[in-house]
Amino acid sequence: MRLTKTINVNARGFLALGHDCVAVAIVWVFAYLLRFNFEIPEPFRAAMWQSLAWIVPLFGLVFYAVGLYRGIWRYASLPDLYRIAFAVLLATGFEAAIIYLLSMASSVPRSVLIIQATFQVAIMGGSRLLFRAWKEHRLYGVWHKQGEPVLVVGADDVAAGLIKELSRSKDWRVVGMLDDDVTKRGRYLQGVKILGSVDDVGTIAASLGIKRAIIAIPRSTPHARRHAVTACANAGLTVMTVPALDDVVSGRVTVAEVRPIQIEDLLGRDAVVLDDAGLRGFLGKQVVMVTGAGGSIGSELCRQIAAFRPSLLVLFEHNEYAIYQIEQEFAKAFAEVPITCVIGDIKNAKRVQQVLAKYRPSIIFHAAAYKHVPLMEEDNAWEAIQNNVWGTYIVAKSAIEHGVKKVVFISTDKAVNPANVMGASKRLAEMVCQGLQRDAKTRFAMVRFGNVLGSTGSVIPKFYEQIAKGGPVTVTHPQVIRYFMSIPEAAQLVMQAGLMGLGGEIFVMDMGEPIKIADLAKDMIRLSGHAEDEIKIHYTGLRLGEKLYEELLTDDEHSLPTPHPKLRIARARDVAEQDLNEILSWLKQNQVLDDQLVRRDLRKFIPEYQPAVNTVLRLIDSASN
Repeated sequence: MRLTKTINVNARGFLALGHDCVAVAIVWVFAYLLRFNFEIPEPFRAAMWQSLAWIVPLFGLVFYAVGLYRGIWRYASLPDLYRIAFAVLLATGFEAAIIYLLSMASSVPRSVLIIQATFQVAIMGGSRLLFRAWKEHRLYGVWHKQGEPVLVVGADDVAAGLIKELSRSKDWRVVGMLDDDVTKRGRYLQGVKILGSVDDVGTIAASLGIKRAIIAIPRSTPHARRHAVTACANAGLTVMTVPALDDVVSGRVTVAEVRPIQIEDLLGRDAVVLDDAGLRGFLGKQVVMVTGAGGSIGSELCRQIAAFRPSLLVLFEHNEYAIYQIEQEFAKAFAEVPITCVIGDIKNAKRVQQVLAKYRPSIIFHAAAYKHVPLMEEDNAWEAIQNNVWGTYIVAKSAIEHGVKKVVFISTDKAVNPANVMGASKRLAEMVCQGLQRDAKTRFAMVRFGNVLGSTGSVIPKFYEQIAKGGPVTVTHPQVIRYFMSIPEAAQLVMQAGLMGLGGEIFVMDMGEPIKIADLAKDMIRLSGHAEDEIKIHYTGLRLGEKLYEELLTDDEHSLPTPHPKLRIARARDVAEQDLNEILSWLKQNQVLDDQLVRRDLRKFIPEYQPAVNTVLRLIDSASN
């Protein structure tokens, strides 16, 4: 099979060489005809025919030596034209030198050489491009107008690459482009006309009978993408998009692999730039432990860490099924990374110490936590404190005792001026780590961020489920806003913060612009192909412990810049040794506190903690009953 393929390739190469040699002969004669106005004098005619005997082989040898026949005509492009021009000029130079050595200058006018070189490049380049055009038309049926007509939104190099790729597809046929740049209006890109602006999409789509649009503006801002998607969706079009630029550049996908647009595309943010060399030194060939490894953030951290080739990755998780799932995933996707799956509870000090003594991790990413605000607010407040604060203390204290170099604690924006038990528990856990940092060689870094797209319990999977059932989509309040980022971005910034942390810092991620949850729900309804009057939005009122908006810095904190543009440092108030001891004594008491007592005591340790109004009203109602 391989021998046959090689023979076929060589045969095609020799056929191309023969074509070019014939072209050399024709162009040589044509150059003489053109020079002498198609009436060649006898002495020059004789010299023309005699010199063909060595000019054709000369050009053929140069063409072959330069490597013109290693390419494929079907994919001929500008670089191939450059190589042809170089080969022709090189051969012409040799030709001129031989003419001079043979004293033939009187019978070969210099203008003949110039005409020959010019037309030789034109014929060789033109024949290749014509062959490519014929081949693509024959293979992909462009002349027959195959494929579903589609509009492309955007008119830059990404859109040009998309049109070029889709021209080979039987599924799509680009009939027009839209771009808000008025200087491009009416011009052509890859043979496709730019018909108007994004706001004209409804009129243009109706006139051309188009049902789909492809958004090809991956470099634009989320606001611009949102505007384009909204305009297309309002026009009744099915909206598609191109892959992210980093996926195209890395070779994982091609620009032609269009897909239905998702809400994550509208909330898209600039790619995170990581200190790869620093992270490789930080995580590579190290024993790294992740608590809560089966959760949304914990599992993504494991995937991101695996790319830096730790010597061992210890996955610590309380949920048996969650750890089983990630174990199966790693067996397929990261088979070369050594892992060990440990079932355990961070509140179990003996188990945590046993694991640390056995595997001796140098870095711990502490992601295990209870994070669902309403669930932790009522009937589960003390359990939230025990898991999120006492569990953090056990992990941190055990890390110090076993010589762990660094512990990265994953906090939340809800720890800022907390209005719920979950947020207050995370702030208290931060304070525990700050207090322990004072006398410890182990370095602690805390990282705060907001909501992550698609995480367990987040609104986006819930909205998708409600839309699939025909609605209504439930939103707590028309004015509630939240910060969002993708799970991979959050995990990458957690690693970057862990690398940068010197001990005791609270890192705050750049969460971008906040998003109204009601607007998010409307976007998801439109992207699902429904009109807003088809899927209703029902406002249910703020849940227990929920605020209208989240903050990233408390009132008595200020932030400092870091070398990374998406990370800042919040300088929180110091935690005195006495304060730490009081917190630990409260955590160790041998009783289960009810919710009201938990809130009362939290206000002693965290003065900025103020239970949300809806929680206070619920407590008043309960007391009156």
